[in-house]
Amino acid sequence: MTVAAILSRKGREVVTVSADRSIADVIQMLSEHRIGAVVVADENRRILGIVSERDVVRALVRGPGALDGAVASIMTAKVVTCSDHDTINDVMSRMTEGRFRHLPVVEDGKLAGIVSIGDVVKARIEQVEREADEMRAYIAMA
Repeated sequence: MTVAAILSRKGREVVTVSADRSIADVIQMLSEHRIGAVVVADENRRILGIVSERDVVRALVRGPGALDGAVASIMTAKVVTCSDHDTINDVMSRMTEGRFRHLPVVEDGKLAGIVSIGDVVKARIEQVEREADEMRAYIAMA
């Protein structure tokens, strides 16, 4: 199964923010959309960074004044991405090695979606269950 299959079910909508918005704005977006990360992008949907709940927590160590700071000050600028053609196993491996839970999908240099570890695990479980059903059907026919 590929990232494209996950996005065909989930959709390609991604919550984005500009780098000059405040950290308080990002917190509001995370809460409002019930998500764990926001992609920082320009007006052409080119990825500039990503901000996760963890980034926000680290910023809060500086005190409540940190909430007025710009998103650019806490975003991860070196964003690991994937494409529609990547497999679930490829994506799981990248997420595990990088120790992150959100992976933006890029096509032609632009943001085309996002997958979370929850999306990937759900797809992998469905794949394993489908394979088990096929194996049971094959055995029953033998």
